[in-house]
Amino acid sequence: MAATQIILLIVAYFGVLILISYFTGKDDSNEAFFKANKTAPWYLVAFGMIGASLSGVTFISVPGAVEAKQFGYLQVVFGYFFGYLVIAYVLLPIYYKLNLTSIYTYLKDRFGNTSYKTGSISFLISRTVGAAFRLFLVAKVLQLLIFDQFEIPFTITVIITIALIWLYTFKGGIKTIIFTDTLQTLFMLISVVVTIFFLASALDLNSISEIYSNIKDSSMSKVFFFDDVNDAQYFIKSFLAGMFITITMTGLDQDMMQKNLTCKNLKEAQKNMVSFSIILIFVNILFLALGLLLTQYAAQNGVTATKDDLFPTIAMLPEIGVLTSSFFLLGLIAAAYSSADSALTSLTTSFCIDIIELDKKPKESQKKVRKQVHIGVSVLLIFVIVMFEAIFKDVSVIWELFKAAGYTYGPLLGLFAFGILTKTQLKDKYVWIIALIAPILSFIINAYSVDLLNGYQIGFEILIINGLLTFLGLILIRSKQN
Repeated sequence: MAATQIILLIVAYFGVLILISYFTGKDDSNEAFFKANKTAPWYLVAFGMIGASLSGVTFISVPGAVEAKQFGYLQVVFGYFFGYLVIAYVLLPIYYKLNLTSIYTYLKDRFGNTSYKTGSISFLISRTVGAAFRLFLVAKVLQLLIFDQFEIPFTITVIITIALIWLYTFKGGIKTIIFTDTLQTLFMLISVVVTIFFLASALDLNSISEIYSNIKDSSMSKVFFFDDVNDAQYFIKSFLAGMFITITMTGLDQDMMQKNLTCKNLKEAQKNMVSFSIILIFVNILFLALGLLLTQYAAQNGVTATKDDLFPTIAMLPEIGVLTSSFFLLGLIAAAYSSADSALTSLTTSFCIDIIELDKKPKESQKKVRKQVHIGVSVLLIFVIVMFEAIFKDVSVIWELFKAAGYTYGPLLGLFAFGILTKTQLKDKYVWIIALIAPILSFIINAYSVDLLNGYQIGFEILIINGLLTFLGLILIRSKQN
């Protein structure tokens, strides 16, 4: 597929998104930008959240990791499901009862202003890192497929990538994203299914039953790992990590919760969350099946690409055909942008509501300030993504994303758990110290775990350790009034 064809495809795709933003962004009030006027249909939110949850990282990294890690990621996905139930029946009732715009306002009501600021800053760091990881991946692919051919520097690629997001979100915000995410999720799923059937045909698998048997009989389709407790993929570790990753990266994340808070009421938000969590299991199975078929196709046809390069390399081979390559690109762009656009909006929301307290500023200047923050967040993301290019060279990005989440979301997990599970008050002014020390201790524990714990390798459960250390630290700063 020629670079000019790819550019035309991207221009057409973003033309559709900008058209959607034109109709949904006519009301560019702060209420529409932050909460979509609380009129979003729950089923649109649920479907759109699939793309936002998976992102370009899942689209590329999960299939690319199958050769090395088999279907072990599915253990994490099963943990996700139970995490979503906790969100639906523990966290969402709290958020709706308090009628929150930013979920971190809960910490202000529960503990005080320092806890509130600590929680919101933890989110800003976490989501900036997470969004940058996701956009870094798609920018790398676009660089490989298009911009290298025109000798355009990676920095320019990143600027173009962020500018396109800003262009269709700067007016409508979350109201626009509800609809663009729905379209982008549809493109992503179509892309995966089309690619699976092409690969199956190339591997002489001529029916769904043959595809199923091929996957079932492959050594790469092993799901459960119970043999070695020291293995980072050991089932209990992966399951619990998946559960707590969901609770923190969705339930304690302004990005994902902002979509849920656009539903008309709590009941509709819960229907959205439960239906979405069930569908997500099957979608992840599709991605793992795709990864297995990609690996088999690579072995059969002498393709040497591995990890995050596997899917893009095969999808752009001449013998794949323009149609399949086009769907791959649409799927990749849709997956990446469905996550990144909402991240840009939620970062803007959190900074406006939690940090500069926009509602306390003169009413006539609030919209202008919001737009300035939106631009500032865009510039910050460009800087972080370019920095990642210098740091991450040969990695499977999804595993690095979850490692980063373990350190950045841990304090949020500890703070919310302490607030919900206890009635204890804190010496609020010391909370930020605990939130700083816990990730540092977690990093040290992770670095020396193999030596100190007889070969035990800490995996995604670093998030649980970090949250527990935060929780224990908060006990030390209990208020004497208790």
